[in-house]
Amino acid sequence: MTKKDIHVVPHDGDWAVKSEGSKRAARVTPTKAEAMEIARDIAIRRGAERVEHTANGRIRGSDSYGNDPCPPRDKEH
Repeated sequence: MTKKDIHVVPHDGDWAVKSEGSKRAARVTPTKAEAMEIARDIAIRRGAERVEHTANGRIRGSDSYGNDPCPPRDKEH
């Protein structure tokens, strides 16, 4: 299985959880917090990255739940 990133994006006044490259949303929720939690669960299962977008669609940040080749400095041994 490919490890496509999971995006949380605005969707007609709601929030959608979409796999990278997918045209259809996996889930649509009324709150961003709910969408972020769903995306987190999917990303953990797939060992992928969760990408958070702002209300205007710009990327705000991301969290990696897989084998991150560039871990933060405070996590290196």
